[in-house]
Amino acid sequence: MVVDPVQERAQSLSKEVGCDYGADWTSLVSRPDIDAVVVSTTHNLLAPISLAAIESGKHVFVEKPMGRSPAEVQPIADRFSSKSGGALKLVVGYTLRHYSHIRRAKELAESGAIGQLYYIRACYGHGGRPGYDQEWRIDPELGGGGELLDQGVHLIDLSRWFLGNLCDVNGITGRYFWTGSAHSDPVIKPSLLSKCGQAEDNAFMSLRNAIGQAAFLHASWTQWKNRFEFEIFGRDGCLSLRGLSGHYGPPQLTLVRRRSQGGVPEIEEIACEARDVWADEWAAFVEAIAPSGASECSAESANATDGLEALRVVQRIYKREEESGAHSVLPNGQRS
Repeated sequence: MVVDPVQERAQSLSKEVGCDYGADWTSLVSRPDIDAVVVSTTHNLLAPISLAAIESGKHVFVEKPMGRSPAEVQPIADRFSSKSGGALKLVVGYTLRHYSHIRRAKELAESGAIGQLYYIRACYGHGGRPGYDQEWRIDPELGGGGELLDQGVHLIDLSRWFLGNLCDVNGITGRYFWTGSAHSDPVIKPSLLSKCGQAEDNAFMSLRNAIGQAAFLHASWTQWKNRFEFEIFGRDGCLSLRGLSGHYGPPQLTLVRRRSQGGVPEIEEIACEARDVWADEWAAFVEAIAPSGASECSAESANATDGLEALRVVQRIYKREEESGAHSVLPNGQRS
């Protein structure tokens, strides 16, 4: 069954896949003949629909970031951390985990190919499109935040995947271009979501785990040229990831090994199979919920705890911004 508030959309897609359609999501999650629910909505509805589906005994695939805040997703995480979820599975759609070059980098890091991990440096962004500042992601009610919740959470999740839980969180957000004014450049662009009612278009993060391994991350809606770079540095070398296909360029994985005597390092370009990442992500979910499937979801898939922890990092950054009384930015670079 396909459900959309605009019934014509649901009807159109239902014809493609040959299923029922409707405009009320509650009718979907309550149906006894449905085993799993995919929640792909604006951020404000991700958690409520997911929780209702779980309480109705359905497996859930929910798009990232799983919700707008830790408070929204905590009840979902509690269901699984307490084992009261039983045989039910929940996967959060952190798709980057399923790219073949990223999975291969994870395998290499875990095998000790670059020694003990030291830090991660990453950038992920695009440039929006005309009218981007009028879309739902900018609306605090629908989106809950801006670029930090859009692409920034992908970087946070990947960093946690490589380094573990990130307990020391610092960051700043900026509203430089997409300020909710499509045809003019405001004299003052407030820095705080609470002041201007608009979402951030850039987020800069400095994160560390309990043993000091760090991640320096930048997510941007003013990248202009689509870019994905994720670099993992260790004692003996580094792993450099670039590209996600399409406008981000072809996926590339480079293994760099430092020489004990210094000088030019050994550089190896590692070929990774070109695969349909969406198909791989979906296959992992289907395998996990099949009657004869794995008892847990694929190690590449993000679970409810992963979703909750990424949102906790986001919340800490937003809270620090609010508490610091971050300055407003004027076009001439002065501070207010």
